[in-house]
Amino acid sequence: MFERFTKDARDVVKGAYAHVEGSGGGGRCVEPEHLLLALLDREGSRGSFALVALGLDERRESVREALREARRRAGLTQAETDALAGLGIDVEEIVARVEEAHGVGALAGERKGKGRWSGRVSFGRGAKEVLERSLRVALAQRDRHIGDEHLLLALTLRPGVPAEVLADHGVTYESLLRVLYGSGGEAKAG
Repeated sequence: MFERFTKDARDVVKGAYAHVEGSGGGGRCVEPEHLLLALLDREGSRGSFALVALGLDERRESVREALREARRRAGLTQAETDALAGLGIDVEEIVARVEEAHGVGALAGERKGKGRWSGRVSFGRGAKEVLERSLRVALAQRDRHIGDEHLLLALTLRPGVPAEVLADHGVTYESLLRVLYGSGGEAKAG
């Protein structure tokens, strides 16, 4: 599949690796959030063009902050946090107590002094799903290569923090299709 990736898509994957390695939290896997962070770093590509066209250029830091907050909540989406609140579970209170006992970022795997994992960074299940879905998105659009725009579209289709954060900032699968392909975009590439 990687042979179909454009240089921009390959650069996103490299950037996602760099986000894992540079996080200082001893992360071992590239996750969908890392792919989104790498996409936010891009300039001059189809994916970055679409984000700018949808007004995300000025709000990139807001997206990064929303991703950091979700990571602090152990990767729970705001919808999951709200659902737990409906059951009487205050996620923010749990996070505060865990961080009080174990340090800031404990639920995000960012505890200091626990030794560094020296193995190779790999793809987590979620990131693999995004990569596979990007192929289906490209095929649905009858594109011969997988570009960073297909990775971005795939992120909006996969339930989770990146899709929720993007939607909260006005970036959805449908809005991306309009920007990238005009109003006649194809059906969802599930």
